[in-house]
Amino acid sequence: MDRDDHPANVAPTFIDNVNLGSSQHVLRSPSPRKRKSAASHRHSASPVGTKTFILDTNVLLHDPACIHRFAEHHVCIPVDVLSELDRFKNEMTERGANAREVHRALMKTFSAPDASVTDGVKTAGGGNIRVLIYDPEAAKQVASVREFERIFPNIDKVDHRILACALWLREQISPPVILVSKDLNMQLKARAVGIECEDYLHDKVEPREVSNFEIARLEVSAHEIQRFASSGKLSISANRLGDAVVNDYVLLMAGEKTSMPAKLNAHGDLVRLLHTPESIKVGQGRNVKPMNLGQACLLDALLDPEISLVTCYGQAGTGKTLLAVAAGLSQVFGRTYNGLTVSRPIVAMGQTVGFLPGSLQEKMRPWLQPVYDALDLLMRPVDSNQGPQRKKNRFLPDRTPAQPEGAAPYDGLIQQGVIEIEALCYIRGRSIPDRFFILDEAQQLTPLEAKTVVTRMSRGSKLVLVGDPAQIDNPYVDSRSNGLVYTRQRMRGQSFAAHVPLAKGERSPLAEAGARLL
Repeated sequence: MDRDDHPANVAPTFIDNVNLGSSQHVLRSPSPRKRKSAASHRHSASPVGTKTFILDTNVLLHDPACIHRFAEHHVCIPVDVLSELDRFKNEMTERGANAREVHRALMKTFSAPDASVTDGVKTAGGGNIRVLIYDPEAAKQVASVREFERIFPNIDKVDHRILACALWLREQISPPVILVSKDLNMQLKARAVGIECEDYLHDKVEPREVSNFEIARLEVSAHEIQRFASSGKLSISANRLGDAVVNDYVLLMAGEKTSMPAKLNAHGDLVRLLHTPESIKVGQGRNVKPMNLGQACLLDALLDPEISLVTCYGQAGTGKTLLAVAAGLSQVFGRTYNGLTVSRPIVAMGQTVGFLPGSLQEKMRPWLQPVYDALDLLMRPVDSNQGPQRKKNRFLPDRTPAQPEGAAPYDGLIQQGVIEIEALCYIRGRSIPDRFFILDEAQQLTPLEAKTVVTRMSRGSKLVLVGDPAQIDNPYVDSRSNGLVYTRQRMRGQSFAAHVPLAKGERSPLAEAGARLL
């Protein structure tokens, strides 16, 4: 599969009753055109009627349940796709698990005594699903297939056989016949020979959801913002809120110079941020202060005990990881949680260094170095030797009484299990209670991997997913279909979930300019 994004004007190839919603960054009453129902953009409402979809291998590997997501439309799986799935079924990876799940789903679908694999069986939505056997000799009677074989003579290649199969099927049944693939090269080849082709968009969010990381703004009157400042709460009509949902953060604007941040609560009222401290200090480390509006909103979500899922988008240098670690450690030291667990997907940018020896912590260290950097920054005692010497307080112990030479300030917490390094490959089957769980670089997850992590959280735990949807190294996802944006969109509106976008970089002027200009 190609990780590149797909054009926004491609119609979705799924039928789903879940309204994914939308996210306007300036809250205003939606126009009648924008109020159009989500169903109007889906094939179920298409005037052309039933369609036939041919699924590519990468679609099945991406979502093994995709065969049930086409409602009244027909689904065809070329037998060459099954042969390609057979190559992956023995892999002890997420891809291998998905290949095995596809085989189980198809066996269950065709398990009825009178079911025919090649003729197909009815689906719950009223469509049909079948395995399509491509006969090269019979297909050569079709002019479009002969022309295709002249252009692409290597017909033994699986991609070419699937494309030829689509051309052959198009001559046998009523159109439209549509190839569904997440491989952009496959889509280009399909369009080159006249095959209608689409991306699989069931778990893709709208482009606008990942194009703007600004906090939404809401225009209010001077009287309203004065009332909000005095009471800490403001009730306004639903049409002025637009599509804002519970736990969404907004910036109340009364003219150009007066503004206040607010959060939408479960009762539909805008309330003051109650959980944003002036600074956070962990042990004898340095103070961490929110540097801008986005960071203040993120700290409020991270420290709110009623919120158990926080998702955060932000480009490099916006402070996502640092604030998450600071908020997690402060609550662990405050006995709110039993410990801090950190992890991230093992997806490399460019060439890897190969096998890493040592313990799990040593193997994970290169991947989690940004988290270790944040821990070191937060917990290393600030050097106070500069300036005039102050009289030592004999009642206070030394800053590091038993810390070995060269040891990191967080090593003791790791040895005690207060800070835990988790490898996602071992998380399936776990139940994680009373932990503050940070998943860094969550945009590298597939939607199914994100679901696995979310369902591991037990009572008393808080899950924080942070990442930048624009930095994708996983070839099986893109900026609109990765686990971070998928989790944010599916959990949107839940009383326990909050989302905060970060737009302004605070790492350094150089890093900020690099994120914008390079």
